Amino acid sequence: MNYRRDSRSSRSSLFDGYDGLEEGGIRASSSYSNNMNEHDNDKVIESLQDRVVFLKRLTGDIHDEVESHNRLLDQMGDGMDGSRGMMLGTMDRFKKVFEKKSTRKTCSLVAYFTVAFIFIYYLIRLLGYFTLG
Repeated sequence: MNYRRDSRSSRSSLFDGYDGLEEGGIRASSSYSNNMNEHDNDKVIESLQDRVVFLKRLTGDIHDEVESHNRLLDQMGDGMDGSRGMMLGTMDRFKKVFEKKSTRKTCSLVAYFTVAFIFIYYLIRLLGYFTLG
């Protein structure tokens, strides 16, 4: 803040005693016009400073959000790698089971019974819905 006051006083001292033509050809005192220009400039500078502070906060918030999303994506990637390892292990076990012919028959029999059980379950539910409804 002290820097602002010093710069204002130094700028006003630079332009004191200078009479220039204002708009419309009317000659005005330089101190009045400089004070008006200085006041307008100070308002614009303060407005720009407020905007810069706002943009700085906004970019900081965006940076924090991006960081949190990067951490979340890293965690998801680690989880996907873990599940990929589990799936590969499961697929290897299935390959070993299906290599034997007798085991293949047993697995297909279990699959048929599972499908039949699910079909009968939904059929009973559907019939129960129609009789109660």
